[in-house]
Amino acid sequence: MGDHGIEDEDIAEADLVTRRGTFRTVAFRDPVDRNEHLALVFGETAREEALVRVHSECVTGDIFAAMRCECGDQLDAALDAIVHEGSGVLVYLRGHEGRGIGLVAKVRTHMLQDDHGLDTVDSATVLGLPVDTRDFGAAARVLKYLGVRSVRLMSNNSDKIRALEGHGIRVAARVPLLVKANEHNIRYLTAKRDRLGHDLPHLGTPVPGHQGTAAAGHPGTPVAGHQGTAGG
Repeated sequence: MGDHGIEDEDIAEADLVTRRGTFRTVAFRDPVDRNEHLALVFGETAREEALVRVHSECVTGDIFAAMRCECGDQLDAALDAIVHEGSGVLVYLRGHEGRGIGLVAKVRTHMLQDDHGLDTVDSATVLGLPVDTRDFGAAARVLKYLGVRSVRLMSNNSDKIRALEGHGIRVAARVPLLVKANEHNIRYLTAKRDRLGHDLPHLGTPVPGHQGTAAAGHPGTPVAGHQGTAGG
């Protein structure tokens, strides 16, 4: 076990041939959350400023291409960007379904959104559920295992920047991962921007009084002001 904290018996690696090319799969059981996660590595792993996507599990979006979220589109776009770059890492974190509330609870929030017009935040809190319980420490640990010290992070969420840096992975730049909105996810995306602080400039002007707190860099530019402790 190295300074990443993952036991040797909790890691397995193999090649994975996909339609995009051949990735190296690194499956691992995290020593903290005990979930089994996956890192997909393409090309030679850069130690500094590696192109990285930390992706939270979303069964409905990633597998079944649900249009009420942008998860599946972001997953595809991130993999395409990594292949185009010629190298990079996608960390797929399990146990993050519905920002950590689980699949059954997430589907219950969908019912409230459809039947009562609640957004992604209120549909969770009205059920007594937390808005976001995700922890990104597992991503930092597997990046350390891979020898990555700093990343260019594909994300619109400043919480991921703070979390990775809190676990010792420097975020050299944030690369926006914007996908086109549609009639089914526009309300969801707007709530993420206005209430959760995601940086989604392609949606237009934020609703007054609901401006989020995200402040992130631009492609190829350093991210400043995001040092801090890990936040779930």
